This record gives sequence, structure tokens and C-alpha cells, in this order.
Amino acid sequence: MIYDLSVPGQLMGAFAPDMLLMAGAMALLLWAAWRPESEAHQRSVGVASIILCVTVIIAIAFYIARGASSLPGIIAVDNFRWTADIVFLVATIGTIALSMDYNAKEGITAAESHVLLLLATSGMMTLAAARDLMIVFLGVEIMSVAVYVLAGLNRRSEKSAEGALKYFLLGAFSTAFLLYGIALIYGATGTTNLTLIGERVAQVGLSSNSMLVVGIALLTIGFGFKVALAPFHMWAPDVYEGAPTPITAYMAAAVKAAAFAAFLRVWLEAFSGVTSSWHGPIWWLAVVTMIAGNLVALTQKNIKRMLAYSSIAHAGYILVTIATSTQASTAAFMFYLVAYTLATFGAFGVIAALERDGASQLNIEDYAGLWTVRPWLASAMAVFMLALLGFPIFGGIGFFAKYWIIQSALQAPVPQTKLAIILVLTSLVSAGYYMYVVMVMFMRPRNENALPFQRTGGWTRFVIAAAAILILILGVLPNPVVRWTQRSGNVVPVAAHNAPPVTAASNP
Repeated sequence: MIYDLSVPGQLMGAFAPDMLLMAGAMALLLWAAWRPESEAHQRSVGVASIILCVTVIIAIAFYIARGASSLPGIIAVDNFRWTADIVFLVATIGTIALSMDYNAKEGITAAESHVLLLLATSGMMTLAAARDLMIVFLGVEIMSVAVYVLAGLNRRSEKSAEGALKYFLLGAFSTAFLLYGIALIYGATGTTNLTLIGERVAQVGLSSNSMLVVGIALLTIGFGFKVALAPFHMWAPDVYEGAPTPITAYMAAAVKAAAFAAFLRVWLEAFSGVTSSWHGPIWWLAVVTMIAGNLVALTQKNIKRMLAYSSIAHAGYILVTIATSTQASTAAFMFYLVAYTLATFGAFGVIAALERDGASQLNIEDYAGLWTVRPWLASAMAVFMLALLGFPIFGGIGFFAKYWIIQSALQAPVPQTKLAIILVLTSLVSAGYYMYVVMVMFMRPRNENALPFQRTGGWTRFVIAAAAILILILGVLPNPVVRWTQRSGNVVPVAAHNAPPVTAASNP
């Protein structure tokens, strides 16, 4: 079915899964606020939230089965959007599942926390569907406002309050860059619609228009803050360390994935005709981010801060797909998000399982001898570390994720050979901290004075086991995910493939 987005009824039909999630979140918010706070109530709202997410996934599957698409408009109805939405919803289910056990352990009884996750996810889905810069801004704000609150959810923690304040201030700062960039792009092209921007850039010859170039630069900075690219990443370690562990996983995977989904669509739909203007800066941002994230991660002793810098490095890897700008790189981008989301949630699930009251036992050395007391947790954590490293076989789908990005970079019309080499070299550097965690768990003796680990909740065990099993199975049988993500590569307009290739001057 083809949706004509100029017809209000069909526009609402194209936006139906998002509206279903928003309406369900509003209903659950009333239920969460109606009854007094308690552990049982927050678990009930959490289970209802998971059911709502599964319902939305079924609705999206219905659209995929119908082969829904749309005429150019402000809302995209394509496989890229649906694939991204499913990744967001799976991440939300994982976060809620981890949060139910974590909140009980930490004494957080606010059932509204699960509803905030649903509202943030509705903003992410809006971002994935946005084909207009104003809709992009709307999605960013819906997502960000909810995540600001979630970052400071643990009101008894000073680090949580500090992280939430930093996130709010720098989030507002980055939003200003986005708004100024949107204003300048509108001034240069007379529209905020991504398709029309791309057409007018090509027709009028705006590739050297200073207002457009400055607007693209401001958008780059705004998105750079949102996805924690170096040097716009300084907020991430403190926020990731201070936030409740399930929320840290959500920010590291889902929030980053949503911002990158909007980043990719804006760049490839609106700016494919001015590649020479932005390719160089994006190339260097990818290089600096990969190097900075991995080198600083090597020095970290706190496992949440180590994974924070690791997520910065992974942002650099993902940025390679935007610098490559082909349909194959778009499919590689989505495949990488699937693998990265599974590994990230699994790793933070293990951290949440082992973390004691008061956020203790977060140092990597606290995991010494984990193999001797919790062998299944140690084995799962090893799988997640190897998946993030991109290690063959035992790293499962993580190896294919990096391989596909490298392959798309090397096979681009203008091969991005240097980027591929830097990606490989920085991945080798990352072995220094991923393998260190594995070594500590399996080869260091357990300290006699170490505090015992607490019992792992059922929902947390489910998330860890599901993530580890999927990573290993998809590492052996990746073809279903490959085919699924290949269908999402149609975000790249045909005009982009026919545009003049990146010149040698803009290919560092």
C-alpha cells in the first residue's frame, strides 16, 4: 500500500504505530499515577509496558507484511523506519526488564519510570520516521526530555543528580545548534522537507552556498553531541556512570541508535548533492572518535565508564557508514545497530546483576574470579565483550557487524580505504580493555574479603541469556538478519547513486 501523506487520514495511518505507543503510554501514565508507589505496582506497570511494546512490534510487522510505502512527505514509510523502530522497541523491552529488578534492588518505586521509557521511545520512532527537519527536532525533544528525567531517576545518588544536570545542560546546548542549523538550511533552500532540500540543492546548485554549508556544520555539531562523537563526547562518561545501570544501557544503545538513524536519513536524503562539503569533516570526526574513545577506554578502572568510552568508539565505527554513503553502508549501519544493541544490553545486564546497593562493585577488579562463583554470568559477559570487540566465532554477530562496515567502505564508488584501516587498528586497540575484563573474570583469583554477589532477578537473567544466545546463534546463522537489514538500505535516494562521486580532495 502506498500512503499519500497529503491526505490527513493516510498521514495518521502512516503514523499509526507511533500513535499506538504514545496513546498506550498516556494510559499507563494515568495508571502509574493512580496508585501509591510500591515495588509490586512498578513491576505491574513494567509488565504492561512490555506488553504494549510487543503490541507495537506486531503492528509494525503488519505494515512490513503489507509492503507499505509512501509518497514523498514529512513522514517516511519504508523498511529503514520499520527496522529502526523494531530495534528501539526491543531495546525498550530490555531496559524495562532490567529496570524491574534493578528498581526493586535500589528501592526505586516510581512506576512512572517505565512510562518515561515508552515516551522516550515514541520520540525515537518519530526520529526514524522524520523526513522533515521540524519533525526531526520534535522527535529529538520528545526523546530527550524523558531521558533527562530517567538519567536522574535515583534521587539518592549524587552522581545521578550530577549526571542528569550535565545531560540536561549540554542537551539544551546541542539542541540550540540543531535549531540554528535548521534555520540556516531553511534560509538557503526555502524548505525543511528533506526530499525538497535535496532537489533544490541539485537544481539550484547550492553546493557552495555559505548559508547552507554553515547550516550543515551546525547540524553536524548538534548530532555530534547527541551521539557522543569526539570532541562533543565529554558529557557521556559522567552521565553513563551516574544514571541507573538499565538507563545507561538504554542511552548507550537506543538513544544513540535513534540519533544516528535521523543523522543518516538527513545526510543521505537532503545533503547527498553536497557530499564534497561535508565528507571531509565527517571523515575526520569518525577518525578522532574511534581513536579517542578507544585510547581513553584503556585507562578506565570503572566498568561503566569503560563502556561509556567504548560506546564513543562505536559511534566512530557507525559514522564510517555515513562517510561511505552507499546503500550497502546503510544496510551495514542497521546490521551494526542490531549487533551493538544486543551486546550492550547484555553487558549492562551483567553489571546490573552484580551491582550492589549504592552502586558498589563497579570496578573491573571487583569481577576477579567471577568464573568461580558465577560461571554462567562470566561466560555471558565474555560473549558480550568479544561481540563488542568483533572477535570471530565467540564474538558471534559482532564480528560480522564490523566486517560488513569494512566491506561497504572498501567497496564504495570511492573506496574509503584509510577509514577501514583505522577502524581495524582501533578495534585491535579495544582488545586491550575488552580482553582485560575477560582476563580478570577467568584468570584472577577471587579476593577473600570480596563481598558476595547478590541473587540475580528473573527478568535480568532473561535479558542476559537472550542477548548471549542471540549473539551466538546469529554469529553462526547471520543470513536472516542480513536479508532483513539489506531491505532497510532503501533510505538512500536513487539520485544519490547517480550523483558525482566524492572527489579526491574531499576524501582524506
